[in-house]
Amino acid sequence: LIACSVACWIKTFAVSFQMSPAAERLRHILREEDEPTPTLFTEMDTLQHEGGEMEWKESARWVKFEEKVEEGGERWSKPHVSTLSLHSLFELRTCLQTGCILLDLEGYSLPQIVGQYTVQDGLIAPEIREKISFVLLRKHRHQTKKPIHRSLNSPSFSGTCLFKSSLSCISTLFFCLSCHLDHLKNKFMKKIPRDAEASNVLIGEVDFLDKPFVAFVRLAQAATLGGLTEVPVPTRFLFVLLGPNGKAKSYNEIGRAMATLMVDDLFSDVAYKARDREDLIAGIDEFLDEVIVLPPGEWDPKIRIEPPKKLPSSVFSLNELGQPNGNAGGGAASAEDEEMPAPHELGEELKFTGRFCGGLWLDIKRKVPWFLSDFYEGFHIQSISAVLFIYLGCITNAITFGGLLGDATDNYQGVMESFLGTALAGVVFCLFGGQPLIILSSTGPILIFEKLLYEFSMNNDIDYMEIRLWIGLHSCLQCLILVATDASYIIKYMTRFTEEGFSSLISFIFISDALKKMMSIFNYYPINRDFKPDYITSYRCDCQAPDQGESDPDPTLSIATTMWTSFNFSALDWNQLSKKECLWFGGSLVGKSCKYIPDLAMLSFILFFGTYSMTISLKKFKASRYFPTKLRKLISDFAIFMSIMTFVGLDMLMGLKTPKLIVPTEFKPTRPDRGWIVMPFGKNPWWMCLASFVPALLVTILIFMDQQITAVIVNRKENKLKKGCGYHLDLFWVGILMAICSFMGLPWYVAATVISIAHIDSLKMESESSAPGEQPQFLGVREQRLTGVLVFVLTGVSVFLAPILQYIPMPVLYGVFLYMGVASLHGIQFWERMKLFLMPAKHQPDFVFLRHVPLRRVHLFTLVQITCLAVLWILKSTMAAIIFPVMILGLMVVRKMLDLIFSQHDLAWLDDILPDKDKKRKEDEKKKKEKKKAGKSEEHNNSDEEVSLDF
Repeated sequence: LIACSVACWIKTFAVSFQMSPAAERLRHILREEDEPTPTLFTEMDTLQHEGGEMEWKESARWVKFEEKVEEGGERWSKPHVSTLSLHSLFELRTCLQTGCILLDLEGYSLPQIVGQYTVQDGLIAPEIREKISFVLLRKHRHQTKKPIHRSLNSPSFSGTCLFKSSLSCISTLFFCLSCHLDHLKNKFMKKIPRDAEASNVLIGEVDFLDKPFVAFVRLAQAATLGGLTEVPVPTRFLFVLLGPNGKAKSYNEIGRAMATLMVDDLFSDVAYKARDREDLIAGIDEFLDEVIVLPPGEWDPKIRIEPPKKLPSSVFSLNELGQPNGNAGGGAASAEDEEMPAPHELGEELKFTGRFCGGLWLDIKRKVPWFLSDFYEGFHIQSISAVLFIYLGCITNAITFGGLLGDATDNYQGVMESFLGTALAGVVFCLFGGQPLIILSSTGPILIFEKLLYEFSMNNDIDYMEIRLWIGLHSCLQCLILVATDASYIIKYMTRFTEEGFSSLISFIFISDALKKMMSIFNYYPINRDFKPDYITSYRCDCQAPDQGESDPDPTLSIATTMWTSFNFSALDWNQLSKKECLWFGGSLVGKSCKYIPDLAMLSFILFFGTYSMTISLKKFKASRYFPTKLRKLISDFAIFMSIMTFVGLDMLMGLKTPKLIVPTEFKPTRPDRGWIVMPFGKNPWWMCLASFVPALLVTILIFMDQQITAVIVNRKENKLKKGCGYHLDLFWVGILMAICSFMGLPWYVAATVISIAHIDSLKMESESSAPGEQPQFLGVREQRLTGVLVFVLTGVSVFLAPILQYIPMPVLYGVFLYMGVASLHGIQFWERMKLFLMPAKHQPDFVFLRHVPLRRVHLFTLVQITCLAVLWILKSTMAAIIFPVMILGLMVVRKMLDLIFSQHDLAWLDDILPDKDKKRKEDEKKKKEKKKAGKSEEHNNSDEEVSLDF
């Protein structure tokens, strides 16, 4: 115990010795467990002399950044970072040292407050005191477009109703009520949080003072002081600086310094919790420790610094107080002071319980409380745009994979089965799955497996649908075993290296497929390069009559067949027949222009690239300078829908026969000789039911890896999901749906990475109330089940929407595919590191990992990822795609081998540190021991009335 006490004393002394007195003082008044203080709106008014009259005029305001009234007084400046002179901060410090400081003053009106602090300052003569009160109670004119109001505290309203008639009192009250209503209508209120309070800075020159009068007041309770503030926000702080004539610029800079301090995160906390003058001085000293000085010869102070796109966190640690240029007070941390990235943790959702179905039970308990909110929270206009976007992506995917499956399986599975399966699996998963933001779809490796299985069945006289049913049932059983044994725990070993490799591959597949499909249109509708406008007179196409005895009409045309023997061909004018009529009567077309068609390839390219470009542009329109914020956000949310409708309209306007979306019109199986239910017995030998367990293992690995990696990407902490995950519950329903789809002869479905990421992006939420100049803060994703359910319901009823969907050109949907592939690459560190190969070092962005890892090591790590991606791409493009899921597991092995090449320091910045089970257990035990010791130490310190080490 004695040794522990000595060690505690030495540690406390060492920490105190390293800290400045100001930082040490602030540690005693600021506690990390305290509730956050309200946001402060600060307004600075300057005293104006006009025609012998005095009034206070608003000259600047702050929420986070400064806005000042431009010359002429007709408009506000753009929000900008306040640039202060170092001299003004020192002068402000002197003012607070010598001025009047009143903390927790009781007051509910400006006359009452002014009367109290002028009386309490005994250094002011009575006649000067009255003049100061007279000046402070002048009217306040705000920078608004409405008529100038007189506040309750101006001379016309500051008197009591005892000196006025009752009619005058009533009119005054009505006038005040109208002022209050005008304030409520102020659009600027949208920029201020609801619980905000105000601080008012009053600066002016007067001729009756020989030395400055300074007062800083903190009210015990925030009070609305009439028209003192531009917006109806209760005032908590008042700072007054009145001085003799001739120093207006100096007073203005001191006022700006005070206002900037009041909106600083650290100093505002100090102002709320200060006990005396010295605490405020300590707050200024700590602010000065964080100040960065720009030499006047290197920087023009008239330049306004625009607010940064991303602000540093406003949450600071008390341990950082006193560290020069640390994180306290919102200052930017230097590269050397940055903390190491957090260890690779995916949360308690993947905790190994060791119980039968333990993880599944925890997922159900986690998701049930949110079940109702998952529906009513989906009622938002943003959900409409998400439904339209994802719906078009899903039906395009269903048609594409349905057509490919039809070719690979001789129409045992086709477009109709793809539509029905997508709708059925999607609706069930979105209603009961653990993460309803995931979108289910068919995948390329499953398509390859289906093709190989069909060829194997045909070559060995095996019924394809029956053996496919047993493979699906075995795979379902294997998925349920994985769920019951908490096998999803191994996802903890999938670091960013594996996630980025998988998601990049899927994104590149989307981009590649979109471009390939576009190029196929060029092959199907070739550009007529032989056409020469100068020889247009020589281009013609004639209908040549057939030889009556040698030619027959089209056998499919029954009318021509019956009329053939009785028709008089000699009376027919072949030159006047149309192309269709010529072919109908068995004639032939002769001439250079007979094969002429419009340049459908060029129009298709315009539709394809135009849809992609317009979608990208409209998505970025949210950050544009045009139109109000709500309209910009609405345009951004509906960017994809607007792009599609624009180019569908362009296609209809041109009237050319571009390739259109083809949707089934009848609800029946694609192959006439099969039904909607597959019988498990009767066509194959009995032992095939057992032997199908082996190929089912490959399907299970594929399903498991696809589903869980996509779930990890969707559930990333960057998305700020609040309703928890459900890895085991997701896999459970995917397994059940495999059995159902196998019985109905429908395709198998698993999480689609790119479409799921697109779903997340379309539902991202941003803060509506943000300070002027501040970028909207990302709040999270609109977590709900409604959009997914509606998408798949619409997919199911698309059979009945064929008359409408047939007007959508396929190039437009290819453009949507290209956008989805490119957009899903956004935010992937691997993609950013790939671009570094083409950038000189001086032009490279200031990525955090470049501050800590040598560039050659970064390039080596990226080359390893590129090599792995190339191997996966080659496997995907060949018949070896059936072992694709095994190669994804191989990525985890490659990542483990990287521990032999890279240091843990480098891997911590470029990837994630692999979890160590034994190490984790030891760390947990160590933490428990430390908590026990800390509890004993705290009891010991409390008994001796000492400061706790934790504090």
